[in-house]
Amino acid sequence: MKRNENNTQPSAPDLEPILVLGIGNLVLNDEGIGIHVVHTLSQMEMPRGVDVLDGGTGGLALLETLQHYPRVILVDAALDNRPVGTIRRLSPRYSRDYPPRLSAHEIGLKDMIDAMLLLGQAPQIELLAVSVRNYHRLGMHLSPEIRRAIPQILQLVFEIIKDLRHGRYPISLG
Repeated sequence: MKRNENNTQPSAPDLEPILVLGIGNLVLNDEGIGIHVVHTLSQMEMPRGVDVLDGGTGGLALLETLQHYPRVILVDAALDNRPVGTIRRLSPRYSRDYPPRLSAHEIGLKDMIDAMLLLGQAPQIELLAVSVRNYHRLGMHLSPEIRRAIPQILQLVFEIIKDLRHGRYPISLG
C-alpha cells in the first residue's frame, strides 16, 4: 500500500477529508486499473483535503485507514460482462450493492465494507467500476480500451470530488 497524502488537515473546518482509493492487481493487466489511476492522480495537484492511496488488492488491511475518511472515491475493475472500458459511477451502500463480481479481489473488499458497516464506521463510498476482461495470464499492460478510458476516469474523480464538496449526490448509474 502506497499512500500519498497531499493535505490530511483541510484548511476550513467544514471541509471533510476525501480519500481516492485505487484497488487492483498490477500483474493482472486491466485488473490493475484502479492502481494505474491513483498513480496518475498522485502526480497531479489534488484539491486540499483530498488524499490518494494505492490500496493494492484491498481487503481488511484497509479497514483502519478507511475509518478515518467520511468520504471515499473507490476506483476498481469490474468483471461485469459489459464492454471493456465501460465506466459506471455507483453509490453503493451495502456490499450487496456492488457489481456481482468486482474484480479478482471481490471477497476481501466486500468483507471490508461489511465489517465497517457492522462497526458503524462506514464512509460514504462513490465507486467508479471499470469493466475489464477476465485475464488469467500475468502481465502489467493495460488494453487499448482501458488506456483510452483513463482520461474519463480522471475527469469523473474530479467531478465526484466537486459533488461531495457541494453536497450533490447523483443517482447511481448502473
